[in-house]
Amino acid sequence: MTQKHLRSIFISDTHLGNKNTQANHLLHFLETHTCDTLFLVGDIIDLWKMSKKGHWPASHQKVMSKFFEIAASDTRVVYIPGNHDPFFRELANLQLGHIEVYQEYVHTLADGKRMLIVHGDCFDGDVHYNRLLHKIGDMCYDSAVTINRWVASLRQSLGLRYWSISTAVKLKSKKAQTYIERFERVAVARAKARGMDGIICGHIHQGKLAEIEGIVYGNDGDWLESCSTILEAQDGSLSLLHVSKGYESKAGELKPRPVMAATEA
Repeated sequence: MTQKHLRSIFISDTHLGNKNTQANHLLHFLETHTCDTLFLVGDIIDLWKMSKKGHWPASHQKVMSKFFEIAASDTRVVYIPGNHDPFFRELANLQLGHIEVYQEYVHTLADGKRMLIVHGDCFDGDVHYNRLLHKIGDMCYDSAVTINRWVASLRQSLGLRYWSISTAVKLKSKKAQTYIERFERVAVARAKARGMDGIICGHIHQGKLAEIEGIVYGNDGDWLESCSTILEAQDGSLSLLHVSKGYESKAGELKPRPVMAATEA
C-alpha cells in the first residue's frame, strides 16, 4: 500500500463510540498517510455517547489500535482531550502508553510559525452561546448526521460523490454561521494575545484553513461527516484535506512564508 509521508497530521472529533463515526474512512487514511508527529486534537473517544448507549464496533477498535500502533513506532503522538473525552485531561503532562497528553500544545511549523493547538471548547464561554439552544442544536445535529449516513450510503451505491446534509443546513443557517464566525474570531484573538502566528483546533465540526487578521486559523473538521484533516508538509505548508471513499480533495492550502523573529530593542 502506497503511503504519503508528512511532517504533521492534525485530527480531531473522531467521536469513536458514536454510531455515525466514519471509522473505515479514518482507518484507510491512517494506513495511507504517515507523519513525524500526529496530533489528536480532542473528542477522539465520545465518552458522552458511550455513557448513554454503548457502541464500539470492530472498526472503532481498529482505529484505536492503529493510534497505539502509530505511537509505538517512530511517530510522536500528541493528544489534547476535548469536551467529549474530558476524563483524559486528568492525565495532562503524562503519557498514555506512548501517547503524550496535554491540555494544549504549542507546535512550531517547519517555516518557524508557532501554532497554538487546542480542542476549542475553551472558547465556549467567550462565544456566549445559549446552553438550551446548544443542546437542542446538538440533538438536531445528531439527527441530521444519522440521516446523512443513510443518504451517503445511497449516493455511494449510485456512484455519486459524498454530500453532507448537515453541512448544507449549517451553511444556510444564519445562526449557525454567526456562531462559527464568532468562534473563529475568538480563536484568532486568543492566538494573537498569546503571541502565536496561528491556531489549529476542532470542536465545531467545520473544517477551515485561512489567514484571518494576520493569524493562521485552522480547524481540522471532524470524522462524523466531513472526514477532514489538516496536514503539514515538510516545508511547513498547511493544507485542509477532505477524505471520503474513492477520492481526496484539498479544500485550502497555505504556503510557508518567512516569519520575522522577535528582536529586543
